[in-house]
Amino acid sequence: MKAMVYDKYGSIDTLIFKEVEIPTPLDNEVLVKVHAASVNSWDWDLLRGKPFLARLGGLLKPKYKILGADIAGRVEAIGRNVKDLLPGDDVFGDISWCGWGGFAEYVCVHEDALSLKPSCMTFEQGAAIPQAAVLALQGLRNKGELQEGQTVLINGAGGGVGTFALQIAKLHGAKVTCVDRAVKFDMLKAMGADSVIDYTQEDFTKKGQYYDLIIDVVGTRSLFDYKRVLKPKGKYVMVGGTMSLILQILFIGPLITKTECKNMTILIHKPNKNDQNLLKELFVAGKLVPFIDRRYSLSQVKEAIQYLGEGHAKGKVVISVENEEIVNK
Repeated sequence: MKAMVYDKYGSIDTLIFKEVEIPTPLDNEVLVKVHAASVNSWDWDLLRGKPFLARLGGLLKPKYKILGADIAGRVEAIGRNVKDLLPGDDVFGDISWCGWGGFAEYVCVHEDALSLKPSCMTFEQGAAIPQAAVLALQGLRNKGELQEGQTVLINGAGGGVGTFALQIAKLHGAKVTCVDRAVKFDMLKAMGADSVIDYTQEDFTKKGQYYDLIIDVVGTRSLFDYKRVLKPKGKYVMVGGTMSLILQILFIGPLITKTECKNMTILIHKPNKNDQNLLKELFVAGKLVPFIDRRYSLSQVKEAIQYLGEGHAKGKVVISVENEEIVNK
């Protein structure tokens, strides 16, 4: 099979498009023919080995040779202990906890990572949902404890997690302010954003506006900047960001939480099949839609990761594994 492989941390030039052996499923795994995969910021981090936490699986070299956490495809074969899936089933899921490998024509996956794909969902849509949408859901619900009528700010709203967070927050009756580049404003407004802020022109921490909940996808500012614009009993949830901010939250966050009743936390990525299925139900009901910005072929994974890593993506970037005719300009 063809796959995009790497064996050392670095730039996109470390990725090599090559032929590798088709894997064989273990007893509790299924072999999936990948129809689509999506690119996440985690792929960008693991490729470069930055921030340092991205190296926890492999300090000097990558633990997994093929990136790609979100897939959608068709089950080709099953291990002898697999109970809930059969060859021919269309599936989608986040496979980051069981080996990665989505940027390939085939991948072996633990059956618990996969949900059945509804017929009304395309493979590309299925690949676009799992990691980003689950992070958005868990940030708002588990960490943020979002309530109807609250004011929410999403910093980095125009990417994958941000666009799902905006939709989910609006479903819960929140008033949402989105921070990103102006080029993404039309998309965000169409998704229901109540207000938008261009971070290249305005500093949202100095506008005199205050929020019940901040979902921070990019995390490049000081923790004290975020604290300043939280309402009393407000919550700040870091989904992504710098190592410096992570350390501030770990060591200073508890003190702020205790003395000022402003909760400063980090969302740890936890794939969850129940949440995945809940998001599937929202999709089927027409309440949640992945916005796909660009589609790339499997041989164009380098360009796809670079495009997302540089912050250009509006919503999701998808790899159409079976289509080698795609050209993005």
